[in-house]
Amino acid sequence: MPAMRLAWAALLLSAAASAAEVEGVNVPERTRIGADGPELVLNGAGVRVRLIFKVYVAALYLPAKMDNGETILRDDRPRRLFLHMLRDLSADQLVSSTNDALHETLTPEERLPLESRIQRFNAIFETLREVKEGAQIVIDYVPQLGTIVRVNGEEKERIPGTDFNQALLRMWIGERPRDPDLKKAMLGIGPK
Repeated sequence: MPAMRLAWAALLLSAAASAAEVEGVNVPERTRIGADGPELVLNGAGVRVRLIFKVYVAALYLPAKMDNGETILRDDRPRRLFLHMLRDLSADQLVSSTNDALHETLTPEERLPLESRIQRFNAIFETLREVKEGAQIVIDYVPQLGTIVRVNGEEKERIPGTDFNQALLRMWIGERPRDPDLKKAMLGIGPK
């Protein structure tokens, strides 16, 4: 009987530590910003589809699950956006896509104070020249520090301002996201 209890306990622990799987990509249920930073839970994950192509898996992590994009954007708490590339993209494709999305989701008045920080964000990908299939981009937000961008585990840039992170995240979970199905998945209200 004790062996059975141990086996049951091991099964429960492994289920709790397991990851979600989206398009063959393991997405952890929990993550931490830095070694002693805040622990975040998986809010939702899905696939960015452009035309017929699956571009990347995106996962949103928050201190606690929420299903309202505007509330998440206004909430000045740590968060993580995790992207796992499903195909190769050139720097030009990434920069163009980001700029197009920001123009679609922000008014000119909202974009103006962000221009220099958007250029810093774009410069990350311009120096890479290409982001290969399997690459991982992590965009963390930490209040008072700003947005920390990592590519394949290497920190590339820290960009100050809550407004910048809100603008960036608005592309995925704002009122006019580029991919409404992905928004639903990231908010935990739609298919993965």
